[in-house]
Amino acid sequence: MRALLVLLVILGGWESYVGLGAIDELLLPAPSAIAAALVNDRALLWSNFTVTAREIALGLAAALVVGLACAVVVHLFTPARRALYPLLVTSQTIPIPVIAPLLVVWFGYDLAPKIVIVAIVCFFPIVVSTLDALSRSDADRRKLMRSFGATRWQTFRLVEAPAALPGLVTGAKLSLAVAGLAAILAEWAGSENGLGHLVLQALPQFETARAYAAVLILAAFSVALFGALTLAERRLLPWTQSTG
Repeated sequence: MRALLVLLVILGGWESYVGLGAIDELLLPAPSAIAAALVNDRALLWSNFTVTAREIALGLAAALVVGLACAVVVHLFTPARRALYPLLVTSQTIPIPVIAPLLVVWFGYDLAPKIVIVAIVCFFPIVVSTLDALSRSDADRRKLMRSFGATRWQTFRLVEAPAALPGLVTGAKLSLAVAGLAAILAEWAGSENGLGHLVLQALPQFETARAYAAVLILAAFSVALFGALTLAERRLLPWTQSTG
């Protein structure tokens, strides 16, 4: 309720700021203009949204698969940790706008380069969070498994993997925060549709409200995904919730 009240205050102040002529609407459209664009351009916005949503969903799925696999390999094999972890960190220092055009040249303007870019941006938080959770698994339980003669794989499967699930979910949440931005950057590098492409088209045409409407849809989608993941975490991993 408080969040809604704060939001209403912000929207009211924003509407008044623009309505009083303090800033050109070509730079900052009023909330009412954005709402009108959401209605008037709904078909255009929807068709482009479905493209970007597919890029985000497939990119996140790829990041989860690759990130989880990397985390398991690095955790189980010390030589792999020494060889791969520095490379994983280094990969995050490469600016996406630098490699995005190269991916477009390799894979074309279809979904493939966008999925790769979203996966590149998203997989590192998943790897780091999962690795941290794996390393923090209960030492006493690991010792107990060894005392019963359990193999390394059995210890991982029965003790470490369940303990790593909250870390995996946390990494996925962090990835959701940047997945939308990654998809927009990917579309800006070269695309024929999508919300990022729509924004690039709208701004030179002075359709600023349409551009803001596209950004609002993307933000709402990211928030909805975050909320769905949080709900799934509460249902599937109830032991991670605070009892205080």
